[in-house]
Amino acid sequence: MIPGKQLSVALTGKVRMVQCSVIVPTYKEAGNLESLTRRLFKAFKEFRGGALGDIELIFVDDNSRDGSQQHVERLAAQGLNCRIIVRTVERGLSSAVLRGFAEARGEYLICMDADLQHPPEKAPELAQALVEGAEFVLGTRYGSQDSIDKDWPLHRRVISTGARLLALPLSSLNDPMSGFFGIPRHVLQRAVANKVSPIGFKIALEIFVKARVDHSRVVHVPISFGVRTVGESKLSSKVILSYLSHLVELYHFTFPALIPVLVVLILTLLVLLVVKLW
Repeated sequence: MIPGKQLSVALTGKVRMVQCSVIVPTYKEAGNLESLTRRLFKAFKEFRGGALGDIELIFVDDNSRDGSQQHVERLAAQGLNCRIIVRTVERGLSSAVLRGFAEARGEYLICMDADLQHPPEKAPELAQALVEGAEFVLGTRYGSQDSIDKDWPLHRRVISTGARLLALPLSSLNDPMSGFFGIPRHVLQRAVANKVSPIGFKIALEIFVKARVDHSRVVHVPISFGVRTVGESKLSSKVILSYLSHLVELYHFTFPALIPVLVVLILTLLVLLVVKLW
């Protein structure tokens, strides 16, 4: 038995051994789920001759009621090791990711979006980096071979760049806004012990900071970041404000001697700038 492998039970009831669990938070993404699922399992099967073994795919859905549950159940019935958790009370991306991690059975945990902007074909590379000892692995749009679709809107590029600059003092991640990341279970437990927050949208940065990840054991995997073709973007002014509020909390955690009022003042000025650009 490979170290770290755990039992996984798909909706078909078949017991399988898995080393890696992939978590996908969803809300009204029914149109993307089949393509994501098939591409993901195909990628793991073909990666180094299937060296990573079987995986499990867990969708955590915030009660979309758009057919997502039926799509996943149909795919599971076809033998794909996937399942869906439908939440009817809780809401939010970060809490969905944490719920998926808690339900996962693999030793290595990967999170990715459902909109197919994170290429499923890159997920095995993240998993391999974890197997080789990385404490945190990030799918980045800004690596040496990075690529962002030419049709990605200018305002999204501006917001992404600004958000990256604001987070620089907190981590060694070159794309902390990415939701495509992986972490070993034992490292995640360090973040949990430091009261990882389920609030907000940037759970990768939250976990990285709260787990006090060893910066020498961070791996960046360059990805091609595309434009959403199905569904709607979740980015809004409310999300931006939530991110800025989240940053204040993380700065306070990382630099407790920093004067909170000064941080709030700086971020308030940046909010005004972002709103103007928006």
